[in-house]
Amino acid sequence: MLTLNANDITPLYKQLYQQIREQVLSGRLAAHAKLPSVRDLAAELATSRNTVEGAYQELYAEGYIYSRERSGYFVSVLDHDVAPLPAAPKPRAADSACTPVDYRYDFHPARLDPASFPSAIWRRCFIESLQEHGRELAGYPADFQGDWELRCHLQGYLERSRGVICEPEQIVICSGLQQGLDLVAHLLKESHGSVAVEDPGYPLPRSVFHNNQFRVVPVPVRASGIDLVRLRESGASIVYVTPSHQLPLGYVMPIASRLKVIEWAEAGGNLVIEDDYDSELRYHGKPIPSLQGLRPDANIIYTGTFSKILSPALRMSYLVLPRALLAPFRALYRDYFPTVSLLEQKTMERFMAQGFWERHIRRMRITCQKKHDALLNSIERHFGNRAVVVGQGAGLHVVLQLLAENPGEAEIMQRAARQGIHLLPFSATCATGESGAANLLLGFGGMTSAEADEGIRLLSGLCFGNSSARAD
Repeated sequence: MLTLNANDITPLYKQLYQQIREQVLSGRLAAHAKLPSVRDLAAELATSRNTVEGAYQELYAEGYIYSRERSGYFVSVLDHDVAPLPAAPKPRAADSACTPVDYRYDFHPARLDPASFPSAIWRRCFIESLQEHGRELAGYPADFQGDWELRCHLQGYLERSRGVICEPEQIVICSGLQQGLDLVAHLLKESHGSVAVEDPGYPLPRSVFHNNQFRVVPVPVRASGIDLVRLRESGASIVYVTPSHQLPLGYVMPIASRLKVIEWAEAGGNLVIEDDYDSELRYHGKPIPSLQGLRPDANIIYTGTFSKILSPALRMSYLVLPRALLAPFRALYRDYFPTVSLLEQKTMERFMAQGFWERHIRRMRITCQKKHDALLNSIERHFGNRAVVVGQGAGLHVVLQLLAENPGEAEIMQRAARQGIHLLPFSATCATGESGAANLLLGFGGMTSAEADEGIRLLSGLCFGNSSARAD
């Protein structure tokens, strides 16, 4: 009996190939036995003919079956004494590995409180979009860059909130930063070979550009932003920066440094990728304009996301391309389809059009500022002068630099995990994988202030020798 499992990560044609191959090797399918026709087997398995044809073609190419003109496929004659036996199925050990750990105190820097998602409003916008645009769901979306109405609302919002100067035609809707950077990497690989990244910095851009065969050059980060001297010396022609709230150190790049980065971009055809991912969450002082807004005609690719405010699981982000890249972008991706569901795009468009997006941002800014201030108070109360906070005043995380003697990051994380505390290692943000000092990356968006305070209390004991500290 042949079966296909749509929930298995193995492609369907590969599942079918493996099952038939095993039956041939084991002798359950005798030599010269006729296989079902492609049409009949596809109907029997309720799958496409392409799936069956793909399996048959691979079996034919490897010699397990042969064909007769106008007669179909037959099992080849094999010497079963020397034929390789099919591998015994390995016991699945993935059940426990795939089960997410339910931490009591989750300090992940990008986690949001589940209660913060506007479920009722989003559901209403979703249903209204489904009712209004049901006919459009019967076909493929026409524009790879994303829904036009959504891009129009996004253009207006970015201009008002971040000073980004662009037209809707310059905006591309993507399924998260990862996919956006991958599009950019493919677009630029013919004209650029190296990219500078912040060190410490977000690991994802390093991986994306490395996997696209770019030379990735880590450049140190100072309080004023990326080290411009080292950037010039790097030989890179692209730089990826997070100027609004550097990940992980939380620095805000001052206006003078922003202008110098723009000057670097304009000298010799260099290009800046500006990741403005949590620019909405600034709690003290006036917002600083985006790099792109300071020089709209410069070689700057602006990228942002809805993840840090609305939902990381939504997987919706956007690029703002400089006009010089529009024609090459469209030429490269003209045959592609959008990667974000049209229904989700229409829902987001309605969410923005009815004013819910900016209202949600204001509410989140107030909520997150309260959590931010409460976390700083907890750190002061439980750590005192044994640690110093870096990067406060914006975003969803701070970095705690430990000053007193401590067991080091690896031991602290092990102790924390045993007590139900989740920490993302600061060393993961370092290009070498080692931070050289004990720093704790503390996100506060996913917990209540009371939970964060208790987690900080436990951490203070774990960091300075009291590994037996326990949660009640």
